[in-house]
Amino acid sequence: MNLRIIIHTKPLGWLAVNPYRHYVSQTIGPDSVRTARRTGIMTAANDPETDFLEQLGQRVRTMRALRGMSRKVLAKVSGISERYIAQLESGKGNVSIVLLRRVAGAMGAHLEDLIPSNEPVPDWAVIRDLLRKASPNQIAQAKDMLAGSSPLAPRRASFSGIALIGLRGAGKTTLGRMLAKKIGWSFVELNKEIEAQNGLSVAEIIALYGQEGFRRMEQAALTQLLARKELMVLATGGGIVSEALTFDLILSSFYTIWLKAEPEEHMARVRRQGDLRPMADDRSAMAELRNILVSREPLYARASAVVDTAGLSVDAAAARLIDSVRPVLQNEARSFGLRSVAL
Repeated sequence: MNLRIIIHTKPLGWLAVNPYRHYVSQTIGPDSVRTARRTGIMTAANDPETDFLEQLGQRVRTMRALRGMSRKVLAKVSGISERYIAQLESGKGNVSIVLLRRVAGAMGAHLEDLIPSNEPVPDWAVIRDLLRKASPNQIAQAKDMLAGSSPLAPRRASFSGIALIGLRGAGKTTLGRMLAKKIGWSFVELNKEIEAQNGLSVAEIIALYGQEGFRRMEQAALTQLLARKELMVLATGGGIVSEALTFDLILSSFYTIWLKAEPEEHMARVRRQGDLRPMADDRSAMAELRNILVSREPLYARASAVVDTAGLSVDAAAARLIDSVRPVLQNEARSFGLRSVAL
């Protein structure tokens, strides 16, 4: 019986990032590995490392788009080269855990959000964030409920009005004001509330506290708005869907409407407003905008209704928006404890 001993001279860090190659080398030896790759027996399609890196790259790309960050901005905030991030997103970057942590931190995301996995339930991100904030007693109660020890009480949230979601340039501010005036409710821009409560502009908040700090202030501002117990038309920031708890609060407290348009229209409207952040100097701004829209569409689609404003004048879009809320304000008003609003 011949005993073959293989000694690896690579550092342990290499083994941590390349566990599959280590296993194959132990099993069939490096010569056989080279032969298998040369003859096509082992291909990228069945290499779990390749699959993992591709999925990792996709998750980084999606998370960046949800945050509305260009690759250039992510590189600047994380202190990692744009070329390296491009390699990571293409599935060709053999990333270290330290650099991946920096990428996640720059986006205000949790490291585990970037690791490919099969999430147990669609609302896992909401559940996870709630658990992080829960007291030991709340966690114990949640465990009892999940174990079936006590009945789950039906969730009831007070109705706070109508929330408009969508990309910048969707018309949330313009159409929101018109709708609020029509039905006699107050109109609120969430970003303006954040600025008023913190004495800083959104850009200054992000520069000082990063994406994570801004999202915390966004959630605090929304909580304070809901505490007023006033009916309102709320215009949200385009990236509010990237924060699971905040977006869940929007969906449970408001009749939510996604204002939708073509990417070209979004870009044209934003440019007319003189607002090019966060991609002012990016020659691939249109491609970035499309990537943002693709990444956010599944979340925007959770809205109660969709109003497509593509190709419509402001008045026509306002009329379509009013039509979309008519059932809520008339036929379904009683279920919300409201009096009907004549439109």
